Amino acid sequence: MSVKPIGIFDSGAGGLSIWKKISLLMPKESTVYISDAKYAPYGSKGKEAIIKRSIINTEKLLDMGAKIIVVACNTATTSAITSLRKTYKVPFIGIEPAIKPAALATNTNKIGVLATKGTLSSALFHKTSKKYTQNKTMLKIEGKGIVELIESGKLHSQEMRKLLIESLKPVLDSPIDCLVLGCTHYHFLIPILRELLPEDTRIIESGLAVARHTQFILKKKMLQNNSDKKGIHNFYTNGSVETMANLIGLKPTSINKTY
Repeated sequence: MSVKPIGIFDSGAGGLSIWKKISLLMPKESTVYISDAKYAPYGSKGKEAIIKRSIINTEKLLDMGAKIIVVACNTATTSAITSLRKTYKVPFIGIEPAIKPAALATNTNKIGVLATKGTLSSALFHKTSKKYTQNKTMLKIEGKGIVELIESGKLHSQEMRKLLIESLKPVLDSPIDCLVLGCTHYHFLIPILRELLPEDTRIIESGLAVARHTQFILKKKMLQNNSDKKGIHNFYTNGSVETMANLIGLKPTSINKTY
């Protein structure tokens, strides 16, 4: 048994969608979450810059006793997780767009992927796409400006709605039956996306799969917490406390402004 926390980091508040799935699946596990919002979005940064930020976040989490680290960011996973695994002994859980589930679920053989530039241009994305989308049409949609609006507290703004309508034009003009969300921030867009997309469009994300894999690795490494007490959750950000609090229904005072 290990009462040490699960460490989670993202370029901002998007990874809270992963934290939520982890905390629901494993209520006895404590967590430490880092939002590196000051440097968001990672998707517009170069690989070396992303690796540097990922190392800083990892070392902060290790200083806080993390027994496993979830890289709750698609771009950081594709750019940095190989380097992190070579450098540190702690287990790392990554996240990547759920292209395989979409490829298996599609009835029309037409799927869309909404992701950041960094994810769409990564070697891992191209490898996964090539493996699972043969004989299928895949429309890649770069979500320009979406992360910035979410981090600035404009999730439900008209500006966001207008941006999404513009971004989704390729899949609205050429209908798909599955839309993959390739950025953890995009989880919070689901209610809006359901309004904009045809009713039968399936929206696919990776949150639950990541939580289940984290649980599997904890058990495999004998790191799970089997105590009778509920886990304790600590949140840190170098960005907007209010944005984080609003996304998961917390009081701003429960989030630490610095790390």
